Amino acid sequence: MSTEPMQLAAPSGLMSLALFVVAVAVLAMLAGGFWLGNRVKYRESLRPRPEEQPKLPPEGAVHEVRENRESEEIPLMPKGGRPLTPYELSNQQTRPSASKDRPRWSKGSSGSFGGGGLGAH
Repeated sequence: MSTEPMQLAAPSGLMSLALFVVAVAVLAMLAGGFWLGNRVKYRESLRPRPEEQPKLPPEGAVHEVRENRESEEIPLMPKGGRPLTPYELSNQQTRPSASKDRPRWSKGSSGSFGGGGLGAH
């Protein structure tokens, strides 16, 4: 049986002094951290006063607008012509739809692949 742990655990002046010095060093680092944090906090600009806070526009709050949008159609390939390449197509923009009805999918479908629905059965 080794007696080294017992000897280390026995009260010795040197070990007690070393633990005390380590504890004081940790406390000094914590106090230094608080001191440094306060210095940084005091250098920051002050919080805005109530009169400096953002105000609503004169016409009131902005509300949600619901509209259906449809994409521009891709031009058809002319007979005897060649298909358009991606860089020949413009960015596919959307425009407001004349129809006010929201598009619906088939019953039991979420409208997208892997949407988590049961699917059409």
